[in-house]
Amino acid sequence: MTRVPEAVEGEGRATTTPGCVYLVGAGPGAADLLTVRAQRLIQQADVLVYDRLVSQDVLDLAPPTSTRLFVGKAPSRHAVPQCEINLLLVRLAASGRDVIRLKGGDPFIFGRGGEEVEHLARFGIPHEVVPGITAASGCLSALGIPLTHRGVATGARFVTGHCRDGVDFHLHWQSLADPDTTLVVYMGLANAPHISEQLQAAGLSPATPVLAISAGTTPEQRTCRTTLASVRRDTAMAGLTAPVLLVIGRVVEEAERIGISKVVSERNLGREAFGG
Repeated sequence: MTRVPEAVEGEGRATTTPGCVYLVGAGPGAADLLTVRAQRLIQQADVLVYDRLVSQDVLDLAPPTSTRLFVGKAPSRHAVPQCEINLLLVRLAASGRDVIRLKGGDPFIFGRGGEEVEHLARFGIPHEVVPGITAASGCLSALGIPLTHRGVATGARFVTGHCRDGVDFHLHWQSLADPDTTLVVYMGLANAPHISEQLQAAGLSPATPVLAISAGTTPEQRTCRTTLASVRRDTAMAGLTAPVLLVIGRVVEEAERIGISKVVSERNLGREAFGG
């Protein structure tokens, strides 16, 4: 397991004025989907503390002289425990350095941003949250698929596809099995079979359309169009790798029917969106 470095260059200098920690949303992957403020902060960064879901294109915007610290997590493999990330942010800011804490998507949507803000506040460290485009809206819009569509989906729900270590994965399946709602599962690949089984047991049709999106909006983007009953088999056959977003609902089929997804996907990174 990787640990936070005991010392970071420049961290130990004495100061009475702490720096500021900026929790910056890096968006769904593509650098040109950053907010203007996020881009400006990254381009001026002295220290970057970044997650696994931050793309290389985004990191390349930082000055070559910046200090870069990777603290990424993968399912069941945490490079740096969250408690150590919290301590690192406090140590760096307490030394007087401004810190850019880069998170994929939006810091407050399955990004543990709330936990980090809570810790910074406890130690009196100035901080600011810079919103980012979350993967659900970013990836779907880039593919021409609306999260909501009149007469098809009256709402959307975002859930995580995994839980903390040592905690059983359980969601309120009955409320999620709503055919009039678009369900988006973040980091859903590993538990896709369980998610499929539970939603069907709760009453959602096995024929419900599903779109699995791997590395959305980046040059590595791959997609797999399937159904709730076949999601395990088809994603395995397609060889999709994490991070994967599962989009479950009729908007996937509707986008195909009216043709908007095909037009958009033909221009999107030169890849075919509905193969697989």
